[in-house]
Formats: sequence, structure tokens, C-alpha cells
Amino acid sequence: MGGRAFSYIGVMGKVSSKNLARVVSSRVAYRGPVFSITSEDVREPSGVTVHRDVVRHSGSVVIMPVDESGPGPRVLLVRQYRYAAKQYLWELCAGRIDHGEGELVAAKRELLEETGYSARRWKRILTFFASPGFVDETMAIYLAQDLQSGVAQPEEDEVLDLKFVPLKKALEWVKKGVIRDAKTICGILWLGQKPGSGRR
Repeated sequence: MGGRAFSYIGVMGKVSSKNLARVVSSRVAYRGPVFSITSEDVREPSGVTVHRDVVRHSGSVVIMPVDESGPGPRVLLVRQYRYAAKQYLWELCAGRIDHGEGELVAAKRELLEETGYSARRWKRILTFFASPGFVDETMAIYLAQDLQSGVAQPEEDEVLDLKFVPLKKALEWVKKGVIRDAKTICGILWLGQKPGSGRR
């Protein structure tokens, strides 16, 4: 960094109502079927008043189906065209949590709809914010094991290619940039460090 020194000073306190931002004014700038956008002036914990445009989303579930019937774990990935990214991406199946729907119910529904698979064992392994700078969407990753095949029921615009990928290969795809989707990277790296994963 050219010999320049940088120092960062921060004080982390307990989260309470006094540590949160206060909304000064708010209006809905856009409301659609998947998300809405609010345009707000807020007084942040630092005391500074700023303008924030926030994408409001009901939250999503991500499903990591793992087949453990062979010599090593295999992860079921889907490949689909993503218009915003202008390319095909390898991903874990995922979807929005419908209004009034629980996470696990949504996860089971999405797995069946996108892949035709169901699972006897489920475990919530990670939860995170997708892009907390301007989106309030949370994502919860569920590990799905003891899989049973069935008939997929995709949405009309969901054209998906399915592939079981050995964990070792999936980890290599992450390192080489073949897998570029953040939620999928999170799930695969978690599985790769899981005791007993084998990584074969």
C-alpha cells in the first residue's frame, strides 16, 4: 500500500433501541410482486441524518441437497440463465419465502419444485444478509440429506439443468471461479470444512 499506514477505530456495544437508526421520514418508492423499495431519511446511531433507499424483501431459503450414497458426498447444483448477471450460473436451488410461510416449509417446497427431490433429513446450517448495504433480504441455507427423487414442478420461467457434483469438484469450481453465486459459495465452503465430509 505504498508504505501508508491506516488505522481503524471502532467501538462495538450491545445492540439496543438506543443503538439503532431512527426513521425521520419514509415512503414506498416501488412495490412489486417480489420486493418493494422504501426511500427513507434516517438518523443513524452516530447521530448523522442520511438518506437511504432500501430494497425490502421477505427473505429467501437456499437448499443444499447432498447425496451420500457413494464413496464421497455429491452436491446437487442447478444451472440457469440469470438475466441480471447476463450469464448462466451454477447455483444451489433457492427461492423466496412466501407470505405466512415458514423457512423449512419454503425450503421443502423449493427443493421439490426446482429439482423434483424431497429429503428425509433437514438442518439449518447458515443464515446471512445477501447484501446489507441496501437490501434487507436474509438467506437461510438448509442442508437436505437422505434424498428421494420425484417429478420437478418448476415455474414457467425456470429452465434448469441439474447435476450432482462431487464435493471436491465443487470446491475446485469455487476456487477457479466456475461457481460465482454467493449463496452457493457459502454453502459449499461450509460443507467442505464439515467434519467427515470426506472432500473426495
